[in-house]
Amino acid sequence: MAGTKTVDFQNYLPTMADKLGGEGLIGELCNGFQLLMDQENAHLGLQGLSDDELRSMLREGDMDGDGALNQMEFCVLMFRLSPDLMEESEMWLEEALQQEFKHQG
Repeated sequence: MAGTKTVDFQNYLPTMADKLGGEGLIGELCNGFQLLMDQENAHLGLQGLSDDELRSMLREGDMDGDGALNQMEFCVLMFRLSPDLMEESEMWLEEALQQEFKHQG
């Protein structure tokens, strides 16, 4: 399709975070996880990935070593796949900690 612009995930996630806020973004990631877990839609958005790429993503996200991604591991992996959002998250955390210290002091 001529003129179609694609948006990489790592560029789109920070935009979603800005529009939805932290809780809204986590909710949408959880909805995405549920879609992927639905047997009828299990390969939704994964068609272009090779088996090696899928296994690599699984290894990267599987924090408890059980060979599967749970909802929390999926959300963490999505954040890790978006370096811009990780930088923003670090800034949010730093600001929250500074505010907390101000209130305690």
